Amino acid sequence: MSRLTLAGAVMLTLVVSALAVADDTKITISVDRAKPVAVTTKVPFDGKRPSVDVAILLDTSNSMDGLIGQAKSQLWTIVQQFASAKKNGLTPVLRVALFEYGNTRLPAAEGYLRQVVPLTDDLDKLSESLFGLTTSGGDEYCGQVIQEAVKRLDWSKEPRGYKAIFIAGNEPFTQGPIPYTEACKGAIERGIIVNTIHCGSAAEGVNGKWQHGAQIAEGESFNIDQDRAVVQIKCPQDAVIIKLSADLNKTYLWYGDKSVRENYAKNQTAQDNNASSLSSGVASTRAVAKASGAYDNQNRDLVDTLKNDKEILKKLKAEELPEELKNKSPEACEAYVKEMSAKRADIQSQINALAIEREAFIAKEQKRLAAESGKQTLGDAVVSTLQKQLAKSGFETGGGK
Repeated sequence: MSRLTLAGAVMLTLVVSALAVADDTKITISVDRAKPVAVTTKVPFDGKRPSVDVAILLDTSNSMDGLIGQAKSQLWTIVQQFASAKKNGLTPVLRVALFEYGNTRLPAAEGYLRQVVPLTDDLDKLSESLFGLTTSGGDEYCGQVIQEAVKRLDWSKEPRGYKAIFIAGNEPFTQGPIPYTEACKGAIERGIIVNTIHCGSAAEGVNGKWQHGAQIAEGESFNIDQDRAVVQIKCPQDAVIIKLSADLNKTYLWYGDKSVRENYAKNQTAQDNNASSLSSGVASTRAVAKASGAYDNQNRDLVDTLKNDKEILKKLKAEELPEELKNKSPEACEAYVKEMSAKRADIQSQINALAIEREAFIAKEQKRLAAESGKQTLGDAVVSTLQKQLAKSGFETGGGK
């Protein structure tokens, strides 16, 4: 098996594992250690939009700093894969959960594991939590953390929804009090695919039963180099896209208690800054994800919420309204939200147009780098594999948001 980065393994596996969805499903895809986090969650499937639930289980023992670094830098690349997916013409509701395990700072009685974020569509909260992870330890109990993820999370009950666990680590899959065979069998019995990402050689992954765990739960297994630096290609479009991302933030009308509203706004900016601290490429990739249907802030932002709940403004108390709408008539409030909606759509359109140019530039640069090195880049390998597997499986490519 080839060695990939974390994002490459996740992106490839998402498409391969999607084949486990019912035959008549049509999907179109284009190419802190802190206290428990409180996040806003919602029922993922209301009969209108399909659901996608993904749990990411990261080993945060001493040797895994590189793994966490890859997760931080490639989160928005992964999100973009969902942003362009469609089922019956609809963009799915994406929720992601995050667990850490194998960290000796966590209670031994609880298996050295922690649910960092429950299944949530608040992708900024997910990003914040990733940047809060640190390493220490430890003992990695893969079976136990898989079992906990299956039991604790409020997985979608949509019969044809996509539900998957991605677990990454470097120690044998066999450690801990819960047999991995039992945990993986319990997951697939509930329709949850388990994909394994072993940080090490293919032989170690096979001997350590990472491949077998994935086979039991109808998933895919990969081997990655967790210490491999993610190559970020600086694009001429990045500066403009990042500026448009800041303009996009100004269209958000966060609602709820004042402290809650302020936290949403601050965290959106904080995650922009976290992405920028890694590279302009990561910041630009986050901006493109923000301009997509996967970055959905229903139940937090009035523009996104009003699309599906036409009565939301009538339901809110005066003190729950954003400052921009204070002392306005109901008619004026609705007009302002629609104005921001139109402005956001225009900015998103500009970002998406630049994103097409940016992807073309990246593809050309990746080809040049591959020719110079004499080897395929990760992007080349992932894209070519996706194209073959999608075509062979009857998937359509293209589409958009």
